Amino acid sequence: MIKILLVFCFLSTAASGFSQASIKKQDLEVFDLKKGDVSLKVTNYGAKIISLVLPDKNGKLDDVILDYGLLEDYVNSTSHFGATAGRVANRIKGAEFTLNGIHYKLTANSGNNTLHGGKIGFGHVLWKVNKYQKEGPSPTVSFTYQSFDGEEGFPGDLLATVSYTLYGKNQMSIIMKAKALNKATPVNLVNHAFWNLGGHNSGTILNEQVQIFASKITVVDSKLIPTGEFASVKGTPFDFLKPNTVGSRINQLSETKGYDHNFVIDAEKGNIRPAAIVFDKMSERAMKIWTNAPGVQFYTGNYLENVKGKDGAVYQAHAGLCLETQAFPDSVNHPNFPSTIVNPGEEYKHYMFFKFSTKAPHGFS
Repeated sequence: MIKILLVFCFLSTAASGFSQASIKKQDLEVFDLKKGDVSLKVTNYGAKIISLVLPDKNGKLDDVILDYGLLEDYVNSTSHFGATAGRVANRIKGAEFTLNGIHYKLTANSGNNTLHGGKIGFGHVLWKVNKYQKEGPSPTVSFTYQSFDGEEGFPGDLLATVSYTLYGKNQMSIIMKAKALNKATPVNLVNHAFWNLGGHNSGTILNEQVQIFASKITVVDSKLIPTGEFASVKGTPFDFLKPNTVGSRINQLSETKGYDHNFVIDAEKGNIRPAAIVFDKMSERAMKIWTNAPGVQFYTGNYLENVKGKDGAVYQAHAGLCLETQAFPDSVNHPNFPSTIVNPGEEYKHYMFFKFSTKAPHGFS
């Protein structure tokens, strides 16, 4: 009887990936990639970015990623710092949807809604390392996670991979792929890094300049759930078609205490095109982002409060910003949004390309 119970417990843990309670410190691994002046650290827990070190205009190196000081702090947190969020990142209204005539009820973890895949999601499980090349022209690490049918309520088994690569001069790629193994399912994998180009412990990002290549946003209700409508950014605090400081109009967004909105990238779906640029005038660090995703969530860390970070940092509101290239939130409940459904035999692909420099981009000063 005892043997049967032990086997059952093992199978239950294996079927659910890994519950947070079952993850031990010794399970957590860190992988270092370095090319030139760029150093990247990622972990198998949530396939997270935990550090990215870049030079400033004087060659001074700083970590530009917000992160906890200890790996085990992730296991006890609900934060998505640097995580791979999924199976469906962002929000799903009412934690439910209907697909092929079947109604699915998901885990609600943000009021009555699902956020970033549920209570655990992909950001709070251990991923398997299937490739680690620390040196060479393109240092890379690749992670795999197999999500089971019914995990957080989602249908079908899903095999997901995330690869981080340093290449060229001060460039990085994040490539996310997923295959539906037996049932149609929605997929929207997102990297949830919090950036501060002045350095993770340099204060707020309110003076950083941002350009977002999006003429529209998806309109949301008071719970940040899309209504299905689109609105022009012109004449609003959401107009970042030309570079603007983050804090220049943020006070007009008192209801959400800052930005937490999906921008509709100006281009046809499927093409690699520019999504956003960030520039920190003090350090002169710049970051350009390209993607094939239709949207980008701009979030300004509105609810960070006394979060203990690495190197003695304590993060407060607006200590970092997120630019999460993605499918539109709640797409599964809006037929007029680009579809997030992946059928068996199909492959989901999400590309993110980053280029870092210490020169003001065109149009920035």
